Amino acid sequence: MANCVLCEPVSQDVLWQDDFCRVVLLNDADYPAYCRVELLAHVKEMTDLTPAERARTMRVVFAVEAALRETIQPDKINLASLGNKTPHMHWHVIPRFESDKHFPNSHWAEAVRDSEVQALSKALRDQLQRVVSERVECALEG
Repeated sequence: MANCVLCEPVSQDVLWQDDFCRVVLLNDADYPAYCRVELLAHVKEMTDLTPAERARTMRVVFAVEAALRETIQPDKINLASLGNKTPHMHWHVIPRFESDKHFPNSHWAEAVRDSEVQALSKALRDQLQRVVSERVECALEG
């Protein structure tokens, strides 16, 4: 599809990728370790996937969630698949902290405070990439 941002090469860090999907670190200043699981094929809805592809997608999403919980110990993880602006299957995996500027509301809501969340260091980013890769590979093997 022309002009689809998820069909283009990414400028963000790719934490893991195979021929089906990739895990991208968005690393938003207010939401360090914010990741997105992006299918490489231009597919609009989960039900456009075969049952095996849906299961594979969710194994990757859950592996990323587990890696984030292990690596940065957030207070909560938000999972979202919206795609209203970009009709290309992707899942947001958003670590949340009680000190983030929107908590306990959605990170898309109006801010309720200034953020006190610390930026993701290079060492923590590298650790996250290692743990994401390990978790995803393990999830896809089993």
